[in-house]
Amino acid sequence: MRLTYLTLSLLIFMSLSCSSEDETVLNEIEETESIYFPPLNSETWDTVSPLDLQWNTSALTELSDFLNSSNTKSFIILHKGKIAWEAYFNDHTETSGWYWASAGKTLTTTVTGIAQDQGLLDINNKVSDYLGTGWTNITIDKENLITCTNLLSMTSGLDDTLGDSVAPENLQYVADANNRWAYHNVYVKLQDVIATVSNQSWSDYFDENLKNKIGMSGSWFNLDDLSVYWSNTRSMARFGLMTYANGKWDNTQIVSESFLNEATNTSQNINKSYGYLWWLNGKSSFHLPQTQFEFPGELIPNGPSDMYCALGKNDQKIYIVPSKDLVIVRMGEAADASNFALSNYDNELWEKLNNVFN
Repeated sequence: MRLTYLTLSLLIFMSLSCSSEDETVLNEIEETESIYFPPLNSETWDTVSPLDLQWNTSALTELSDFLNSSNTKSFIILHKGKIAWEAYFNDHTETSGWYWASAGKTLTTTVTGIAQDQGLLDINNKVSDYLGTGWTNITIDKENLITCTNLLSMTSGLDDTLGDSVAPENLQYVADANNRWAYHNVYVKLQDVIATVSNQSWSDYFDENLKNKIGMSGSWFNLDDLSVYWSNTRSMARFGLMTYANGKWDNTQIVSESFLNEATNTSQNINKSYGYLWWLNGKSSFHLPQTQFEFPGELIPNGPSDMYCALGKNDQKIYIVPSKDLVIVRMGEAADASNFALSNYDNELWEKLNNVFN
């Protein structure tokens, strides 16, 4: 009798454990299946009606007027991957290309994560492990403090006031790595790291491991000392969708979810609103490019607190909002004055967007 009771208890425990595991697996499958991915090498992209989402369609008209009057070229809102709203202005079309500016920094973040997933590098290692010493104009002991993570988090300690050139003579010491946050083009040295460890050009590795796998168009080009990506708007939306889907494209894991979690959370103690080249909303304070001042409050007060963003010069935007299942892309000229990344336009735009969603 005692043996029967113990056996029955064990069977019940195993059944409950299996049920819990099965439920977890089913939840993961349902979550993945609920996200739509447009097919590769195709212009097909399923849509969902704003009416079905119970959005305020009159507010969409106001949003359209606002975008048109603020030098926008294109705007897309995805809901769970489907296009809920898409608009083009000022002679821009679905096939027109435009520059990502610093919003493209997050492409470098993602490809760095892919290279780490493949065992080609470790972001915690010093940059000189991959590029050799002398890639800066500082002493070797100080140079060896700079890791790939420092480049991702803008905490290299190098002087950000000397322009965009990343030639050694232009990379001067200001502070030890990890002790100062400054928006600096030195992050682009990660592209050299990836080219070195992969034995490929940066653009070839990018195409093979990210661009082609999610169906993006576009290419990299050098503008003065900057590495800039250029594509149509839907390609920008594809990248945002892959990121929203925790690094997956359909059933393929492009970059590990664990790396993306690191990338889209606070990366250091100085600028709480900065991850690995991603801007983060909902934090208690933030820093901006070209200043060492800490501003109190959220990055974009009108935006959702869980939102993270790729922000580029002259208001190139990717907003990702997990709580609302949204990916939002804006391309165009500067809405107002020229800016490096964040601008007042972000908060004004989210005031309009909230009228649509709420």
